[in-house]
Amino acid sequence: MTDTRPKPPATPAFRPGGALPQRGRIAIVKGQDISRYTDLYHAVLRAPWWLFFLGLAAVFVTTNAIFALAYLADPGGIAHAEPGNFWDAFVFSAQTIGSINYSVMVPKTSYVDTVVIIEAFMGLLMLALFTGLIFARFSRPFARVVFSKVAVIAPFDGVPTLMLRTANQRGNQVLDASMTLTLARQHTSREGIVMRRFEELKLVRSRTSLFSLSWTIMHAIDESSPLFGVSCEEMYDKQMEIVALLSGSDATMAETIYARYAYSPDDIVRDHRFVDVLSVTPRGERVVDLTRFHDTCPI
Repeated sequence: MTDTRPKPPATPAFRPGGALPQRGRIAIVKGQDISRYTDLYHAVLRAPWWLFFLGLAAVFVTTNAIFALAYLADPGGIAHAEPGNFWDAFVFSAQTIGSINYSVMVPKTSYVDTVVIIEAFMGLLMLALFTGLIFARFSRPFARVVFSKVAVIAPFDGVPTLMLRTANQRGNQVLDASMTLTLARQHTSREGIVMRRFEELKLVRSRTSLFSLSWTIMHAIDESSPLFGVSCEEMYDKQMEIVALLSGSDATMAETIYARYAYSPDDIVRDHRFVDVLSVTPRGERVVDLTRFHDTCPI
């Protein structure tokens, strides 16, 4: 905040940006059933790329190790392989599951032929599974939308207005884009029950038919606003947080995309305004300067 007053410490149940997921973080939930750990497909889609490929490599190595142990059950079943040598059996398994035909090692017994048939079938399944997972990750729609790191409260048309802004980093068009601002705060009922309440904030403009450059989101803090008369101390006391959710249809992929960001009391700057980031080139092209996208200046 811009004032110099000491900020009250956060309670154990809250820290700035922690009441709801901020910048894509996932909240911790206790008491979930085992389905949280068995939903492997969802976990695979959410995993970072390095962990995803590490997992595929682990599955590949583990599968070949299991089949190598199966081949070792028949020490003389693979021609030109040293009997009881795990590495030779592992290499033979990798060549079998990968349909590699340049090895001199070949099956000699009916047992090994049977294991080879089973492994060849498993190889087809693994190839289809790995291909499907990689395609699902590449084809999953996601937004390249940036939100301002801070929100400002400044007069607009004579009314104190909460403002934040967002920009489309892809530079293409997002069709029928809509924005929702939600105020999250702690509420204590007359019976002393403490709960998390969510109220949608009315926007000056909540939809735009075409979102391609920059969009300033504004909420007028008038008598009908939940933020009317709320001080900095009250924002901390009630653990307030403003959650922004943008959705729209990506014109290139023809799929719906979503983006969100959350602002804690520390991220709200009073009596400031955003610097101008829009300009026009001599050729008449509009330019958004994202290097100053988060900058503000005092009124």
